[in-house]
Amino acid sequence: MEFEKIVKIIGDHLGLDDVSKVKPETSLVKDLEADSLDAVEIIMSIEDEFDVEIPDEDAEQFNNIGDILNYVKAKKE
Repeated sequence: MEFEKIVKIIGDHLGLDDVSKVKPETSLVKDLEADSLDAVEIIMSIEDEFDVEIPDEDAEQFNNIGDILNYVKAKKE
């Protein structure tokens, strides 16, 4: 459930036509070619969607979408 929401946010923000290839190991920067502004805006949208706060220091540690998913799940527990 959370993964699909995160993928939708990323897909909407980056204008991806096909998000079916987006997996937990997908990197925002390396695989989806998001720049730093894209990443910040995506994180802000995820914060709004899941009602969590993700400090910049934590966001900088995300290597892939799975890292974001695990962080959100941990915050929601």
